[in-house]
Amino acid sequence: MRIGRDVPQVDVFAVASFAPVPLLMIGALMGGIWPWLALGWIAIVIALFDRLIGRASPDAPEGTIFAEADALSAALAVAHFVLMLLAVASVAGETGVGWGGRFALFMGFSLFFGQVSNSNAHELIHRGDRRLFDLGKWVYITLLFGHHVSAHRLIHHRFVATPEDPNSAVLGESFYDFAPQAWTGSFRAGWQAEAIRARGRPKAASFKAWLRALNPYYSYVGGALACLLLVTVLFGWRGLIAYLLICAYAQTQILLADYVQHYGLRRRSTGPLSYEPVTARHSWDAREPLSSLWMLNAPRHSDHHAHPGRPYPELRLDNPEVPRPERPMLPRSLPVMATLALFPRLWRKVMDPRVRRLHAATGQD
Repeated sequence: MRIGRDVPQVDVFAVASFAPVPLLMIGALMGGIWPWLALGWIAIVIALFDRLIGRASPDAPEGTIFAEADALSAALAVAHFVLMLLAVASVAGETGVGWGGRFALFMGFSLFFGQVSNSNAHELIHRGDRRLFDLGKWVYITLLFGHHVSAHRLIHHRFVATPEDPNSAVLGESFYDFAPQAWTGSFRAGWQAEAIRARGRPKAASFKAWLRALNPYYSYVGGALACLLLVTVLFGWRGLIAYLLICAYAQTQILLADYVQHYGLRRRSTGPLSYEPVTARHSWDAREPLSSLWMLNAPRHSDHHAHPGRPYPELRLDNPEVPRPERPMLPRSLPVMATLALFPRLWRKVMDPRVRRLHAATGQD
């Protein structure tokens, strides 16, 4: 099928997501102004271009196939592993960068991991190809967030916008109340769901099949311990501290995205553990173009919930310039709103009236 000229191709996603990588790599090895240029691109330039462009990228026509989408995701995953080692080394001071540069590198790498690596790993764990799935799983494991692989697919997608989903924030809940409950709640819920699945599997006929049948939490926890040991062996205690700090800040970005994308939205109960179907009005979307390309269309979140297996270039907004209560739209890009969520009073001033108007327009209490 022929694609319109304005529809972003996979190479456009590649340029947007890889743009700060050379700056981060040069900054990690040379210091100077490079770490600040990388951080400035991620934290400021993307937001400026979003505002200057001012309109969403067109949707791809239904049925369009982007053959290179998985190749870009695989490349981003491999790059993640290399960048993580470089990030830990530079932030720990192993490459000779000064304290100011190390701070900029910490922020820049952590934002990249929390926004791009997370968005990409999220894509991969929804793929049917086991090799791609495993790549996404190991990206999350290196972020010490492996349980998200199970909790996101088995809990969040089933119970989004209900009390059973730890990653759906309620109206009035601050991010600082939400984050610890979401982390621990999703860890427990994912474990329980995987334990039930493991008990229901037939007895394995081979060692390989037995490994596959194990609760994947063993690989999440074991892989995380292996990563901690590796960075300690390679970079000592300073490397371990740098790694923990980088992962903590990257995880904060992941939790902020969850917080923002479902804040205050609820599905009606139709019975015990039964709810109305998930629709577009149960997720907050964002229309800004460059940040969407940067995050592999993760801000087109409602379409992902409607079609979890749909590759990122195919995700749709369906005419976002027309305000519709059945399709909630964030007033600014996802990264900007995630930053706003760090300031609860400002966040509630901006978002709570929007949630209440949405509830009134859709007949919710």
